[in-house]
Amino acid sequence: MRPRTFELVRYRDPSGVSGTGVVAEGCEFTDGSVALRWRGDNPATAVWPDLDSVLAVHGHQGATEVRWIGSPAEPAGIDDLFDELHQVRPPAALSDPVQPSHARGWAGARHLR
Repeated sequence: MRPRTFELVRYRDPSGVSGTGVVAEGCEFTDGSVALRWRGDNPATAVWPDLDSVLAVHGHQGATEVRWIGSPAEPAGIDDLFDELHQVRPPAALSDPVQPSHARGWAGARHLR
């Protein structure tokens, strides 16, 4: 599982400080802790133990809600990391010799010699 991102959407602003609309964006980590970044004229970042704690302080009795953004992407498989030109292919047989296509590492850095 990966961290989930969200926005805090405020429908009314009883405190008169942060306004309405999307007032903050955040991330809920896999252990439940939350990083929250406030938008606006006085941006700030805070880390909370969980989302319930954020809403207990900043929810304003239902005036603010969490809007989840998308869904967490699954980790990429090894085949998804490279395009067709860079895919690693196993030899056709165990006896196939490995032919390097180019020099590697410092030995291949002729311009440094």
